[in-house]
Amino acid sequence: MDIQIGDHLLYNNNQLIAVNKPAGIATQPDGSEDKSMQDLVEIYCKHPVQIVHRLDRPASGVLLFAKNKKAVAHLHKQFAAREVKKTYWAVVEHKPSPESGHLKDDLIFNQKVNKAFASEDDNSKTAELQYRLLSESDRYFLLEIDLLTGRQHQIRAQLSAMGCSIKGDVKYGAKRGNKDRSIYLHAKKLIFRHPVNNEEINIDAPLPTDNLWSFFGESINQTKQ
Repeated sequence: MDIQIGDHLLYNNNQLIAVNKPAGIATQPDGSEDKSMQDLVEIYCKHPVQIVHRLDRPASGVLLFAKNKKAVAHLHKQFAAREVKKTYWAVVEHKPSPESGHLKDDLIFNQKVNKAFASEDDNSKTAELQYRLLSESDRYFLLEIDLLTGRQHQIRAQLSAMGCSIKGDVKYGAKRGNKDRSIYLHAKKLIFRHPVNNEEINIDAPLPTDNLWSFFGESINQTKQ
C-alpha cells in the first residue's frame, strides 16, 4: 500500500508524532517486505522513532510514536498506570445485550496461530473494557469501546466471546471477510499527557472513507445536533 504520511498526520512536535493508520498496514516491521507505519514515519521524520503502542494490522486509527527515549519512557509509564484513555469504534454483526457494559476476561495469546483465547492458564492476563451501543443500521451495530487494558487482540476476542464479532474479522467469528482484509475496528481517540509540559493531549482520528463507516459517522453527527 502506497501512502503519504503527510496525508495521515494527526499530531506532530519535537517529542511525538501521531498518524491515522490505514487498515492493512503493520504498526512495525513484521518480517514481510511491506513497509510498516514505523518505517513510513521514520522516512517522513528522517530519523528513528519509538513505538508507544500498537494497532493490529487489519485495524485502523490513531497510532502514536515517540521521537526520543525520554518521551517513550514517559508514555510507557502512562500506559502502564492506565492513565491513557483509549477509545475505539467497532462495527459488529450482532446487537449486544445489554447495550452497554463492562467485560473482564482472562486471555492468553497463542503466537503460533496469532490469536487470543479465553483461558485460566497461569500465563493468561486479565483483559478489561467498557462498551456501549452508539448507533445501528439495518444489519450492523456501532459500539464505542473504552479499553482499560492493552492485551493483544483484546477487543476482537472479547467482543467475539459475547457474540458480537467485528465485521470482517473471520479470525474471531465474523461471517465473511472484507475484500481488502480489513476489519471494522478503528482507534478513534487517544488522550494522554504531554511528556514535557504535562498538558493533556486529545487526538481524534477521522473514520475510514467507505460507505458503512460514512453511514455511522453521519448518524453520530446527526445525534449530536
